[in-house]
Amino acid sequence: MLEAGLGFAVDLKKPGGFLGKEAVVAQKAAGPLRRRLLQLLLHDPEPLMFHAEVVRRDGRPVGYVRAASYGFTLGGAVGLAMIDGGGAVIDQAWIDAGTWEVEIADRRFPATASLRPLYDPRNERIRM
Repeated sequence: MLEAGLGFAVDLKKPGGFLGKEAVVAQKAAGPLRRRLLQLLLHDPEPLMFHAEVVRRDGRPVGYVRAASYGFTLGGAVGLAMIDGGGAVIDQAWIDAGTWEVEIADRRFPATASLRPLYDPRNERIRM
């Protein structure tokens, strides 16, 4: 749940707790996350992602696409990928320091990776 960036959606002080509370508390206590769900956008608008495509950071496999489709607003294929930092803390600085690629049909395509949504990451359009 924390790996997917949904920590804001749980109330650890909820009276009576909730199913899975102990696991969330343990994950928070373990320190910074080393696995995260990232959003990816291919730079090339032609290839499509579906699921299970290998994601590479600096040429090394770090995870795979869990779900994807074409993002018409963004002008390319977008996907969600679970990434393993190999012991590194995964934050936006770590993401920005790497070169990202997605392997589709034995070809590698450059991609942008982000913890935040790639479309309207500050929710400015929703507040209009």
